[in-house]
Amino acid sequence: MKISEIISPESVRLDLTSSSKTSLLQAISEIAATELGIGASEILLALTNREKLGSTGIGQGIAIPHAPVPGVERPFFLIIRLKKPIDFEAVDDAPVDIVCLLLTPVQGSQLNMLAHLARKLRSPEIVGAIRSSSSPEEVYSLLVDDGAM
Repeated sequence: MKISEIISPESVRLDLTSSSKTSLLQAISEIAATELGIGASEILLALTNREKLGSTGIGQGIAIPHAPVPGVERPFFLIIRLKKPIDFEAVDDAPVDIVCLLLTPVQGSQLNMLAHLARKLRSPEIVGAIRSSSSPEEVYSLLVDDGAM
């Protein structure tokens, strides 16, 4: 599967404001719920349960909250650039300003998609371009220039 199959320019949100990890997870759950037609509380519960296993803050200002969610029929992706970084309990303790939400069907495997996202976001050039992009279309273009997941 290619990332272009699960992302569109509408999947990119720039300069979202959030004061904490908890409020961010609530906000992205509500965005996803509106897009998917699923209850925000179900999404938030899945994300919160995943975070209890360990932070999805992978370091260098990036977090990839992810979870299988009942009712999700195909992978769902959002990328959010925060206006101001927040504490996300990341592995390197750095505040997070780039958040990639990945929701998948309960029966589906998200490992290939997560690995692909993590590889892409290890590129300082791509991350720098995301941080300096002026439009969702620019971020979208950076992410879809890829191979299969």
